[in-house]
Amino acid sequence: MSSRILVIEDEPRISDFLIRGLTEEGYRVEHATDGMSGWSALQNGPWDLVLLDWWLPVEDGVQLLQRFRQSDRATPVMMLTARDAVPQRVEGLDSGADDYMCKPFSFDELLARMRALLRRPAEGGGLTLEYDDIQVDLAAQRATRGGQPLELTSKEFQLLTLFLRHPGTVLTRAKIFDAVWGEQYDGLSNTLEVHIKELRRKLELYGPRVIQTRRGTGYVLEPDVRGDAVP
Repeated sequence: MSSRILVIEDEPRISDFLIRGLTEEGYRVEHATDGMSGWSALQNGPWDLVLLDWWLPVEDGVQLLQRFRQSDRATPVMMLTARDAVPQRVEGLDSGADDYMCKPFSFDELLARMRALLRRPAEGGGLTLEYDDIQVDLAAQRATRGGQPLELTSKEFQLLTLFLRHPGTVLTRAKIFDAVWGEQYDGLSNTLEVHIKELRRKLELYGPRVIQTRRGTGYVLEPDVRGDAVP
């Protein structure tokens, strides 16, 4: 499955260049043009990589990045900006950026740096996601609950990782299907429901239900405070 890239850039010339070039390289690319639409897009992930402009209408890239890092500390973010002074680079990196490229930039170098960032989760020892007593080790591709190993299939592992990246956020069936299967949800297949049911079964061997159904919408990772979980 090709990587999902979010480009947050308000300059049409640069954004068109990036979208066209990255699409030709086989990436799945989506685009936001300002801080408000950028924040909405960030919440509608998951993303494999974010390319973020510093200068943006409504809310600048540094502010946007700081907000994003409060809820997602794992997704790699590369800042793209004309600000090339050392103090500005330091500010961008200290705000949570994983890399920093100054405009104008070489597209080949951009691709090389993107590949390096996209490799990082697979190589970075100890990168984990946690929710309550559930833990996912991305490097080892291992999941546990209450210290007990979960024997998950590849798709179940991807589903659990997706939920752990977005706790408390209702994920629609279309978004989940696109993120895990890389396809559009046709509303007819029960593939997603079958995988959710099996993932729940394995999680609930060691604790209460945490993946809740939102009828007509999708699913959300949160405690079942009502005590009457919907199947």
